[in-house]
Amino acid sequence: MVPARHLIAGSPPPSGPSLRATVIASAAAVGAVATGSLTMLLPGETTAPTAVADEAPALGSLSASTAAMLHNPTTHAVGTLAPVSLDGFTTADQHLTMLGKATDIAARIAEAHQREAEQARVDALVARGGVDSWIAQALQILDLPQNLAPGVKKIIMAESGGNPRAINLTDSNARRGTPSQGLMQTIPTTFRHYVAPELAHKPITDPVANITAGVRYMVENYGIDTLAAGGRSNAAGSYIGY
Repeated sequence: MVPARHLIAGSPPPSGPSLRATVIASAAAVGAVATGSLTMLLPGETTAPTAVADEAPALGSLSASTAAMLHNPTTHAVGTLAPVSLDGFTTADQHLTMLGKATDIAARIAEAHQREAEQARVDALVARGGVDSWIAQALQILDLPQNLAPGVKKIIMAESGGNPRAINLTDSNARRGTPSQGLMQTIPTTFRHYVAPELAHKPITDPVANITAGVRYMVENYGIDTLAAGGRSNAAGSYIGY
């Protein structure tokens, strides 16, 4: 018989275990750990369990089944825990893959636009004619970067002054009967050996053909860095013919 001191006047005696005991028992059944409070049940005691810590967490932080039990003590706990889904990680990986592909596509588009802009600039130079036009065409035929143009032009201006029909009649080559000719002042044998194959039918004084021969000779014998620097030079920085 429950001592009268534990009953509230006018209320019926409790018909089952207390609400807190039900919550604790249900939590233990599913392996839950109560972090908000620790309740101790003593043998032989029929009074409400004694809380040795602070009260249980607010309803908003409890699972749906536990909250339902608090509202209705007859509600039975569900004996399973919700599994952790990995769908979020898979989706994140898919997004990263798509982002990588998008970055690659953007880089290729930017590169294509850059090539188009460079080609438009070369086309404009070609249409204008003159030394810059001839250099641009020669580098394009040789599949060399257009940023070599300033170095090539420096060599041309030092060798021929930009005159495609210039002939040197005073140097050692001229005394041997093989004068240097054209924009880059190549001798006939050098021209025939180094001219771009697709321009081999052109004469030595053809400006574009002459440049291809001179550039190829320079790269093979002195390196592309010397070509980019505008030819050979002495200790004082003065140009030296090649």
